[in-house]
Amino acid sequence: MSSGPANTPRQLPLDLVHPVARSRDDLVVAPANAEALALIERWPDWPTPVMVLAGPAGSGKSHLAAIWCSESSASRFSAGPLGSAAIEAAAHGPVLIDDIDARPVDEIGLFHLINAVRQAGTSLLLTSRRFPSAWSVRLPDLASRLKAAAIVEIQEPDDVLLAAVLTKLFADRQVEVEPHVVHYLVRRMERSLSTAIDVVARLDRAALEQKTRITRALAAQVLTAMDAGQQRLDF
Repeated sequence: MSSGPANTPRQLPLDLVHPVARSRDDLVVAPANAEALALIERWPDWPTPVMVLAGPAGSGKSHLAAIWCSESSASRFSAGPLGSAAIEAAAHGPVLIDDIDARPVDEIGLFHLINAVRQAGTSLLLTSRRFPSAWSVRLPDLASRLKAAAIVEIQEPDDVLLAAVLTKLFADRQVEVEPHVVHYLVRRMERSLSTAIDVVARLDRAALEQKTRITRALAAQVLTAMDAGQQRLDF
């Protein structure tokens, strides 16, 4: 769609950041994540002091972790080297390390952190893309501690969850999309929540650039461009 005379540059929408709502009320619950949510809501009555929430990228681990942090007032630490601050925090309350396998695991630091959690009677939640057995841990004492941890896996999203998430992501951007367009996306797109976020962002931008509603035809164009590795549509 042309924006005017040939010598008039096409005005592109600004890349605005749309915050992702991560409260309990914003969570879409389906069989794929029901067990993980039950774990979060069961706290502090956990079967073990250390819990591992495992699932693929974009599966909702961080959303569930944010809910737990809100409920437990847990201290959050990033993956990588774990300093004395994490140990001290564990002595006073729960601790979260999100995406712990995003960087090489600080084996000695994690070992001392788990010991501190167990000694203080607090809780430690680790989120990860892989099970601990795939972290290549070499420290025997840490491997033993991780074997004693409880592991809950988030499954790949099913049709119901993926459709609900797409609808929510569009709503976060205050964009109305017909149900048949959402169903078309569910059938065609890669089955991951991270892809859902990307698809919604691309469709929103394309609709703003073309000054049109998000239709099935536009959805097809965006998905085709994504399959071809294009960063944006050519109009």
